Amino acid sequence: MTIEAALEKARSESLDLVEVSPMAKPPVCKIMDYGKFKYEEKKKASDAKRTQVVIQLKEVKLRPKTEEHDYEFKVRNTRRFIEEGNKAKVVIQFRGREITHKELGSAILDDVIKDLKDVAVAEQLPRMEGRQMYMILAPTPKVAQKAREQARQAAAAARKSPPPGTGKKPQAAGGAPGADGASTAPVESDGASDAGDDTTDEAPDAAPATT
Repeated sequence: MTIEAALEKARSESLDLVEVSPMAKPPVCKIMDYGKFKYEEKKKASDAKRTQVVIQLKEVKLRPKTEEHDYEFKVRNTRRFIEEGNKAKVVIQFRGREITHKELGSAILDDVIKDLKDVAVAEQLPRMEGRQMYMILAPTPKVAQKAREQARQAAAAARKSPPPGTGKKPQAAGGAPGADGASTAPVESDGASDAGDDTTDEAPDAAPATT
């Protein structure tokens, strides 16, 4: 239809005429509530940003002569980083004459790849840079998907939880009011009592009225 007819139809429905595909021939327009459309687009972008996984690059340093205990500790940390959806830069630092034994560094990096093959893949294979040999590990597609799902669940839980300061306040159980109008019955807690303490504090007796 003509632009004039489309505008008239949009006005008759109290809506807007929005051009959605200007490069098409003829251009494609849509009758809609433009304010509502912009609000929904902004909400979608906000939800997408909230659920996305922010990938960080964690650096893990090793030496050609790293002891087995230290090696296992750092590999465990690297596994945890990757399972959270991050990437890991594993660095072998050579000192002094250690640089003449690059094969030791290569062997350590190969061991790291083998020990983490269930959660990581080598995004960048080992390479030298100055006195360092390094590689970059990234999560496998399955691990990355799991991290994204956990982020979505955390975001959904955050949206459902009430804002701080809006929880229930302690309320006094029914009972006869004291001299100042406050109940002298035991006060129920809101569930935030100390661990291991299942006693209920009682409100002090009402103070006698004074003149």
